Amino acid sequence: MDVVARRKSCASRKSNMKFSSFVAVGLALAINLASAQMPETTAPPSAKVYFLNLKDGDTVKRPVKVVMGLSGMGIAPAGIEFPETGHHHVIIDAPTPPAGQVIAADDNHVHFGKGQTEATLDLAPGRHTLQLVLGDRNHVPHKPAVVSGVITITVY
Repeated sequence: MDVVARRKSCASRKSNMKFSSFVAVGLALAINLASAQMPETTAPPSAKVYFLNLKDGDTVKRPVKVVMGLSGMGIAPAGIEFPETGHHHVIIDAPTPPAGQVIAADDNHVHFGKGQTEATLDLAPGRHTLQLVLGDRNHVPHKPAVVSGVITITVY
């Protein structure tokens, strides 16, 4: 290999190393941001969420109508910053979401970010657990968390 080719090869390796370092730093930063806690929005200690039409042990026909209640706070759509407000999330067959973290959006974590207080869930026949969690404008549970008790229903 001549001197020019060797210099190009060395420069190429340095460039690849810089790019790899850049990617590694970016990836580490993304992982830290993803696992970082979001700022928490406070809620009055007296705030409560609850199911208005379902109770633990109910047997219900599908699709399942869910009516969500809230006392001690108000409802506001996601993205709207207004004191002592939030929006509903129904947690289905999953544990209570961790404090300070964005509530997942999937089949087990149903968001009602438009401020809805009623919904129809198409649950498979069988036993299911349900829980209400009030989320702030960023879909993060309040502090203290405003959550209902977990109820178990049977769908037929």
